[in-house]
Order: sequence, then C-alpha cells, then structure tokens
Amino acid sequence: MSGIRRATVRSMAQAWSLVPMVTQFDKADVTEMEALRKKYGPRAEKKGGKLTMTAILLKVAAAALKAFPKFNASIDTASNEVVFKDYIHIGVAVDTPTGLLVPVIRDVDKKGVIQLGLELGEIAAKARDRKLTPEEMQGASFTISNLGGIGGTGFTPIVNWPEVAIMGVSRSSMEPVWNAEKGEFEPRNIMPFSLTYDHRLIDGADAARFCRFVAEMLEDPFLLGFEG
Repeated sequence: MSGIRRATVRSMAQAWSLVPMVTQFDKADVTEMEALRKKYGPRAEKKGGKLTMTAILLKVAAAALKAFPKFNASIDTASNEVVFKDYIHIGVAVDTPTGLLVPVIRDVDKKGVIQLGLELGEIAAKARDRKLTPEEMQGASFTISNLGGIGGTGFTPIVNWPEVAIMGVSRSSMEPVWNAEKGEFEPRNIMPFSLTYDHRLIDGADAARFCRFVAEMLEDPFLLGFEG
C-alpha cells in the first residue's frame, strides 16, 4: 500500500469503529443556480478561478453550519461535552492519481464564492501534484465530497472523525417536475445529495432540516446571499 492508502485505512477504520452513522438523502432543484453559475463563470475566470458547483456548495454549507451549529461541532467523550467550533473550515475530497486527499478551505463563511472557487482550484491542483502540507489537510469541521463530475445517483460518505457530518453530492440530471400553477410537468435540473451524520449528536429530524435548508439555498440563489 502507498502511504496515502495506509493513512486512509487508519482513518476510515477509526471512523467506522467510533461513529454510529446514518445517511439522509435529498434532492435540490439547481436549475436557477446553474443558470447563474454559467452567467457569472466568465467573471470568475477573469480573476483566475472557476465558478464551480463545489465552490457554491462550500458557501451553502457554511450558511447551513451557521444555522445549525450542532453540525459544526465535535464530541469529547472523555469529558462528556459537545465542542462547538467558532470557525467554519470545510474539507473538500479530491480524487488524485495516488488516492483520495481532503485539503481544507478555511474560514469559508468569510469569503465570497469567487474567492472560494479560486482557492479551491489552487488547493486541488496542489493535491493532485502531491504538494499539500500536513497543515493544509487538518482542522476541518465539516467535509464535502462531490462526485457529480463522475456520475452516480447517490452514495453514503463516511464521517471524517472527529467531525460529525459529511455531505455527498452526485450528478445532476434533467427530470420532469410538476408545476402546480401551470398544471403541467416541466424539465428541471435536479441534484441528488446525501448527508451522513454522527447519530450520537445529531438526530434524524435535525439532518432532514439541515438537508432542506441546503436544498432551499440551492433552489433560490437570493436566499444564499440573504443567509450567507
């Protein structure tokens, strides 16, 4: 095994043995968000970055973590305490030729989407070139794994302990959605996503509300600016 694979074995086995995990599935209508992403993509490119859906998801997740601070916490079993983080650092899973790496974007809540896209591109390139420092892979309070660029309709990501939740995103596709006002089906761009959480701290109703919040942010771009 490579060094990266050995580290993955250790961390995944530890997480699986310590954390009782449950996965919540949901969908978001990203039709309007995709239209805005394509419209403002050239502006991001002029600044040297890309306005990707992952960059948008970082901002959406930061808003959700502020609204639901329990998801931005960890459990201290030695003292029987819940540790709430006063920062929002989000790990982003990156597929590299040598294995999965999870660099961390820091203070996501304090940055704009274009800035996040720029940082995301830079740190993903470092991950693929195996130039990440240990510090750049530590300190996350939440993680996002976006497999939409590859495919799939859903998956159950493993919580990256000591975090208490992780979001998994799958490929968007056009689906017929009923429009009650028009009385007809219309094609909409639907993105499936999942949320795996530590059931010791988070209950199913909490996870469902968190997912609905994320979906609403993605479905109405105005809310992202309003809440984020």
